[in-house]
Amino acid sequence: MKKNKKSSNQPKQPNNFLRLSGVAAQMGVTIFLGAYAGKQLDEHYPSDKKWFTIGLTLLAVAIALYNVLRQVNKINNK
Repeated sequence: MKKNKKSSNQPKQPNNFLRLSGVAAQMGVTIFLGAYAGKQLDEHYPSDKKWFTIGLTLLAVAIALYNVLRQVNKINNK
């Protein structure tokens, strides 16, 4: 009788839900760190507007989106 299961030597891959949850958490942390760094810089170098917070938050969002797209493409290719 043949078994349809893969050999037990291969590690099990986590399902896509866990992977996407990790991607969401990573995105949140990236944006938080960008906003936090911007806020700290705005406190250290005061000006009439919060330019560091705005700029670093937007940069963090762009980096987070790039990482999300890269990781989702990686999941789809497997």
